[in-house]
Amino acid sequence: MERLGTGIGWRPEIADAVERMPGIDWVEAVAENVCPGHLPESLRRLRERGVTVVPHGVSLGLGGADRPDEGRLKDLAETAGALGSPLVTEHIAFVRAGGPLTASPRLEAGHLLPVPRTRDALAVLCENVRIAQDALPVPLAVENIAALISWPGEEMTEGQFLYDLVDRTGVRLLIDVANLHTNRVNRGEDPALALAELPLEAIAYVHVAGGFERDGVWHDSHAHPVPRPVLDVLTDLASRIAPPGVLLERDENFPEPAELERELAGIRAAVAKGGREQAPARAVPDPVPVAAAGAPARERLGLAQTALLSALVAGTPVPEGFDRTRLRVQSRALAGKRADVVAKVAPELPVILGPRYRPAFLAYAQGTPMTGGYRRDALDFAGQLLDVEGPLDGRARRELREWWLERSGPAPRGRSRLARIRRSVSLR
Repeated sequence: MERLGTGIGWRPEIADAVERMPGIDWVEAVAENVCPGHLPESLRRLRERGVTVVPHGVSLGLGGADRPDEGRLKDLAETAGALGSPLVTEHIAFVRAGGPLTASPRLEAGHLLPVPRTRDALAVLCENVRIAQDALPVPLAVENIAALISWPGEEMTEGQFLYDLVDRTGVRLLIDVANLHTNRVNRGEDPALALAELPLEAIAYVHVAGGFERDGVWHDSHAHPVPRPVLDVLTDLASRIAPPGVLLERDENFPEPAELERELAGIRAAVAKGGREQAPARAVPDPVPVAAAGAPARERLGLAQTALLSALVAGTPVPEGFDRTRLRVQSRALAGKRADVVAKVAPELPVILGPRYRPAFLAYAQGTPMTGGYRRDALDFAGQLLDVEGPLDGRARRELREWWLERSGPAPRGRSRLARIRRSVSLR
């Protein structure tokens, strides 16, 4: 695998700082935010300087019961080609459920949710990974995710699950040490045990990110400094194998460039410390035998994932065996993330509604699951507000109606009523 070095997640908000930052060997860009035919100028300049750019997908849902969507795979392949990337990365997660497989409405999580570590789920994941590998022009690496909740009746540890996935498919691994720390706090899983069980030779690169703990739950926010326990996991990993690449992720609450550079220095120091330590050799467990995926396995997984996602976003009963308290925490987190992302893709809404935006959206999200993308969610939210007598004053109602009509009608409408709003926000 190509040696990548030290990198940082490229985001539009810090694009200029990343270009000027010393010691950056490579960057990672969210694949869904990059249009292959219209690459951001910052990424073009980085590529011209010889900086490697890796597309990182978030919406494929390789751990879901359905086969990967051909259109999403095509977009990912085109993005990798446009960026000249040596590999593509995605997540071991499901992001949607329902639909024809389960004869139920399609539901979107808007978030990465954990896959049960069962033989059914592993068989489906392996087949989905193979489909993705066949569709992509470069190698695929998949990432372990952070989770607030655990599935009942799991049959393998995370290390065993990933070991067998690699053994059956040859896929590379993107190991997120922050997610290993998250799972230690939230699920009582020992990062050292996971690292001992992993096929370390399959690691393509490593993610490092910050978060925070509240009421005994670790939130993988990507908006806070990298804490010492996460750096300690990185050092442990580096004592076992020299990682081909290490990357700092930051998605919100961006600090000054000097602070990001200090975090990168801390990451380099943690890797160097691991390289100086000698860990005793550990035996890797034998692969777990797994039957080939078939329709029954996909149907069983689909029904289980639909029941869980429906409980999280539609208020249906909690499936047996799940921790109800943790599910409530996860449900609130999903609704909060929806509110935050909708505010980004439709920045006029918080301007029109002011301080009423967030409580109104959270009330909407409690009873209205997301069935499409975030832009559709924004339209549905505005339409619901307009359909009921609520706390909107006359001015807000008029502006919200104009905003909704302009985007939901068959043809664009005049924009004079929104002129002052559009002068105050930057449209995405």
